[in-house]
Amino acid sequence: MEDYKQKFIDFMVESDVLKFGEFTLKSGRRSPFFMNAGAYVTGEQLHRLGLYYAQAIERTFGLDFDVVFGPAYKGIPLSVVTAMGIFELYGKQVRYCSNRKEAKDHGDAGMLLGSTLKDGDRVVMVEDVTTSGKSIDETYPLIKSIADVDVIGLMVSLNRMERAGNASDEVASGMCALDAIQKRYGFPTGAIVTMDEVISYLHNQKRGGRIVIDDAIKAALDDYYEQYGIKG
Repeated sequence: MEDYKQKFIDFMVESDVLKFGEFTLKSGRRSPFFMNAGAYVTGEQLHRLGLYYAQAIERTFGLDFDVVFGPAYKGIPLSVVTAMGIFELYGKQVRYCSNRKEAKDHGDAGMLLGSTLKDGDRVVMVEDVTTSGKSIDETYPLIKSIADVDVIGLMVSLNRMERAGNASDEVASGMCALDAIQKRYGFPTGAIVTMDEVISYLHNQKRGGRIVIDDAIKAALDDYYEQYGIKG
């Protein structure tokens, strides 16, 4: 595993963003882990987060693009810190852009924050985590309606590696959300790390004086992914 991935996993644990135990998700599903990207709240954390996104984007998609786009709401700060991280690490100037949930009818009017989108712009989208793909289903058609842009990829921080959709969803059935998005829209997707990488790296390893994923939590994770996970 690449060094920046290992450091990012430690960063998620240190920032109390990734937790292990027993959690009830919004869907009602019981999960042995929980990720809350809203726990990145300090300047240092946001700075580091932007650098990790920048590294993952450069290694996955390269730097031949013009705009970092973050869907509202959590994607707004992500697009800003990622654009800053790309400039800091690679000296590459890219613009940031995000959408509003509702159009503004005065001042800086319209659906977008930050940069405008222009025909021919090459865009990388960023999200914290994609569970169902709903936000992309909403924002991809929006930005394509504003300008004839070329989305060259979607980057998230963590691939949960859980099945998306249901048996009636012919596109998503049997796939994780990222793979379903790639199949539906035709652009590549990536994650800074996957849950496979997280589990492999943290199992029986001490962080902050404690073992983050002990054998009991590992067994719970195995059971969870046997029921909800994707193959491979």
